[in-house]
Amino acid sequence: MRTGVRIAAFATALAASFGTAYGVGQGLDPVVADSAAAPHEEHAEETSTAPGDGHAGHEAPPAGGLQITEGGYALHLATPRVRAGRPTELRFTVRDDAGKPLTAYRREHDKELHLILASHDLGTFRHLHPVRAADGSWSTPVDLPRAGGYRVFADFTPAREGARNLVLGADLAAGGDFEPARLPAPGRTARVDGYRVDLAGSLHPGEEGDLAFKVSRDGRPVTDLQPYLGAYGHLVALRAGDLAYLHVHPNGAPGDGSTEPGPGVSFAATAPSAGTYRLFLDFRHQGKVHTAAFTVRAGAAAPTAPAHSEDGHGH
Repeated sequence: MRTGVRIAAFATALAASFGTAYGVGQGLDPVVADSAAAPHEEHAEETSTAPGDGHAGHEAPPAGGLQITEGGYALHLATPRVRAGRPTELRFTVRDDAGKPLTAYRREHDKELHLILASHDLGTFRHLHPVRAADGSWSTPVDLPRAGGYRVFADFTPAREGARNLVLGADLAAGGDFEPARLPAPGRTARVDGYRVDLAGSLHPGEEGDLAFKVSRDGRPVTDLQPYLGAYGHLVALRAGDLAYLHVHPNGAPGDGSTEPGPGVSFAATAPSAGTYRLFLDFRHQGKVHTAAFTVRAGAAAPTAPAHSEDGHGH
């Protein structure tokens, strides 16, 4: 499977995030669920004709998505404000240069469009899969826990021939009493929903590097991860400070004859610059998606402190 890496830099944010409880645990015997893994889901091949969109060698992909419009398409939020702690229907459309809603998308990683929502302090993360109506409008329920500024990322590829992948961004405000969170210290271990996830490898500015995650539970490796979006893991990275967006998918795919369903999931990724990033790893086990979060620094020595993982749900 070809690793897809898409970066979009956005010029708003604070440099802070969230925390949770974490700990240690190690073992040898694998954890195997009674239920069978979900069937293989194929990845759609990504096509790009834009100059500099290739990711061969060690050249960093160009920063993109700096505005709400790009490549003749624009993201229009019909719900630019919500109330923190109150369930809301988030509505939006993607429009072409004639102002008409886009209704034809190329399916990539099992979806026509991926919607990422993150608070500017990186304390809240959501990977959502909205529903598209026949008129091209999209909607998804959201329930944001804290007041403050958020960024909405629409990740999609139009269905027209030669179209390239786009990531458009728009700001979303959640009303209420606001208190920014602090970014957790860099770490190599995260705990979420009873699982332990360990990280090896590093992000390198302008150079491709491997990020390898190992999932365990109750001190035993998990060897029956289930496909999620056509893979055994899904990774999003956001740069603290401006929310530069780095979207990667794992090396290998379920059913390719060589990729095992855990405990390891690996990715190839290139950081657009030195700096601090927040990694959000989604993985599926026993029918439920879990999100483990890490803070890492590109261009710095590997950290040894444990990572936090909190409020990364919402799939």
